[in-house]
Amino acid sequence: MKKILITFLTIFTLAVGARAQIWNPEIPRDTSFTIHSTYLKFKRAYPDVKPVKDVVPDGVKAEYDVVYTTLKDTPYGDRDLHLDLFRPEKAGKYPAVVLVHGGAWVTGSKANQVPIAEYLAARGYVTAAVEYQLVLEAPYPAAIYNVKAAIRYLRAHAEELNIDPDKIAISGASAGGQIASLVGLTGDVEKFEGDQGNEGYSTAVQAIVDMDGVIDFMAPWSLKSERQPDSYDVRWLEGDFYQRPDRWKEASPIFWASENMPPMLFLTSPHPRFTAGMNELTAMMDQWGIYHERHTFNVRYHAFWLVQPWHNEAMFFMANFLDRMLK
Repeated sequence: MKKILITFLTIFTLAVGARAQIWNPEIPRDTSFTIHSTYLKFKRAYPDVKPVKDVVPDGVKAEYDVVYTTLKDTPYGDRDLHLDLFRPEKAGKYPAVVLVHGGAWVTGSKANQVPIAEYLAARGYVTAAVEYQLVLEAPYPAAIYNVKAAIRYLRAHAEELNIDPDKIAISGASAGGQIASLVGLTGDVEKFEGDQGNEGYSTAVQAIVDMDGVIDFMAPWSLKSERQPDSYDVRWLEGDFYQRPDRWKEASPIFWASENMPPMLFLTSPHPRFTAGMNELTAMMDQWGIYHERHTFNVRYHAFWLVQPWHNEAMFFMANFLDRMLK
């Protein structure tokens, strides 16, 4: 049976070519959150819904599973972390966007952000859908270190990748939105930098897009949600609020906001627990005179960016915001 499985995986890898993700089978993974699983959930309430498609647009060059850092001596040996890279074929210098997938810090993969990356690359951006360590492999703050290493990688290779290193944005969805917001609000803050490669390059970004990601773990909309020891945020932060108040505060992006923070775009479902703290943060941004936008989608479920027609609407708002901030 093992031989059959290995043969199947070999054939599958050859069949899909560069799009096959490089996975170490020893690393524990929860693969339950995908574009397809989201489509099946939405279809129960919206029979005409369609999953987003992974199609490389004309004029866009795609590179899959680019190693952006190698973590040494992990419990699983030397651990490569990858990103999928998309960029316009036409010569020039382009803004870059780092894309962080969702999945409650436990599940999901960079493949979920590829349709967004492809769309933005066709609009004139270099985009990178990033793999990071999920909680089954490593709890907070590992993912923060990973994503910051990806930003440094892009800046270190800006010349060969046709990136304008002074124009980099970060976007994330759900748990990825929380990660993206925290990374975006802690540019060059030493405690969050880690030592995962290309030290000396800045992790500051010039714009942030948060798709339904928590801004304050300690906001009322967050704390009033019932939790168990195996709740996703409890697992990621290694304890609930009463056990680890230090971590719940430290991991809340709002506590790192300042009058020097980048502009932000919020794309949200009608469920405020997913963006707890957003209203407080935007009030602070208003006081500081920092540009922000918010667009709420009238949809029953959470991951609206993975299905049509809401994906196209989200891309309209996202591309217009990024054009205004980075071009």
